[in-house]
Amino acid sequence: MKDVIVIGGGLAGMSAAWRLRHWDIEVLEADTRLGGRIRSERRGAYWLNWGGHLFAGAGTSTDLLLSEVGVTAVALPGSLAGLSMNGRLLRGGSIATYPLRVPMPLDARLAVLTKGAKIAASVLRYVADVVRVRPGESGAQRQQRIYDFENSRTFADFVGAMPPDATELIKTTVTRSAGEMDQISAGAGIGYFSLVLGFGAGLDRGIVGGPSTLIEAISAAIGDRVQLGAEVHEVVHRKDSVLVRYRQDGVDHEAEARTVVLATTANVSHRVAVDLPDDVRDALGRIVYGPHVSAAFLTDEQGPRRWDDVYAIAAPKRSFAIALNQASIVRGTESERRPGGSIMTFSPANLGRALLDKSDEEIVESHLRDLDQVLDRNFSSSVVEAHASRWAQGSPYSFPGRGTLQSALTRPSGRVFLAGDYLGTLYTETSITTGFSAAQDAMSLLATDRQRAGRPVVQQVQPAVPAPPAVVGHPRQHQTSISSSSERHAS
Repeated sequence: MKDVIVIGGGLAGMSAAWRLRHWDIEVLEADTRLGGRIRSERRGAYWLNWGGHLFAGAGTSTDLLLSEVGVTAVALPGSLAGLSMNGRLLRGGSIATYPLRVPMPLDARLAVLTKGAKIAASVLRYVADVVRVRPGESGAQRQQRIYDFENSRTFADFVGAMPPDATELIKTTVTRSAGEMDQISAGAGIGYFSLVLGFGAGLDRGIVGGPSTLIEAISAAIGDRVQLGAEVHEVVHRKDSVLVRYRQDGVDHEAEARTVVLATTANVSHRVAVDLPDDVRDALGRIVYGPHVSAAFLTDEQGPRRWDDVYAIAAPKRSFAIALNQASIVRGTESERRPGGSIMTFSPANLGRALLDKSDEEIVESHLRDLDQVLDRNFSSSVVEAHASRWAQGSPYSFPGRGTLQSALTRPSGRVFLAGDYLGTLYTETSITTGFSAAQDAMSLLATDRQRAGRPVVQQVQPAVPAPPAVVGHPRQHQTSISSSSERHAS
């Protein structure tokens, strides 16, 4: 019997596996590769990237994991707020001036200014009060407050009707959540604008060599304890263990462990964890994901390009929402501009939905046509390699009412511990934080099991006259000897 089975080899599952690497563990991953929505490949000095690309900095779980594993991340040197719209590329300056600098009809310009002022005021409130860490509060309390902020209406209801160009400009920012403006909560949209305006979660670092560097470094430490192509179809509690049924290479298997870290997407967790409490399974079933499609382009240009000093370029009215300069880290370290580069394009929400059933060639062609308009009309002639990737279940987004699910999702449930980015609002940081938390919960329960296994059973003899209690305290402090291990963990 294993100590822990980690189900899911994405960022959350691999973070948990790293913390559990000194225990007897096994990682089951349904795909033929590890990483989930983290996916990059090295190409000489550059790397192609299709998935998660921004990571949190100092003082975060991400920073701790990178330090422990020995992987380097650096602050992205390029501007995070580029914009290409209606034939003009804006690379820097105050975002507040963009509506005055980009060509658009007067009614749209006025709408962006007025709606932008409303959004900016809410961002200031969000930053000053909602996400601010308060003395003495837990991370769970802070996360619940973030979910509850403006969680009763959609972002579309919050901003109201706008002319087409104003809608497209504002939509490009909030749909990066993988939800449309009439799907995500007002608070989620405001939170996304806080990231763009530089007030957010500090997601401004890139991993040197590409994000998959982190996943593969963890995989190397875990070694042969990873099973790829292992599709789990049932997770069931036993008295003091958990039974996991999965299929691999056409053969059904069963594995048993004292604990399980379930680090799959919420819809998969809902389907396979058949005996979780009803409210937990209901909450898992109500989590909503939006799709995203991305493409990666390796280029061979010989000289400087006008986007060299930009990391992210929003692209309203295109087949992708944003273009990301994956050569930004290289540009920031060189004294003389090297040949070549790497660009990632990202199509979330309805943009991604429109491309899900297209072939890779069709996705690449549509993105290339728009890159010629967004970056440079000769951009496609410099491309030497291009690939597309798609996720129908791309990213979870916060919808109106999402906050009511959090208490059920974060309550301990026996010997199965949940992890994943759907449990919070900080994207890659949430994945790592919840992976760490699930690993800690598993280790705590394993430690209790070992304590109980090594403790002799002492038969209690009742005294003829009841004696007064030796210790005075809360009743729950004195009943652990007769409670089940899951009850002790929950207390």
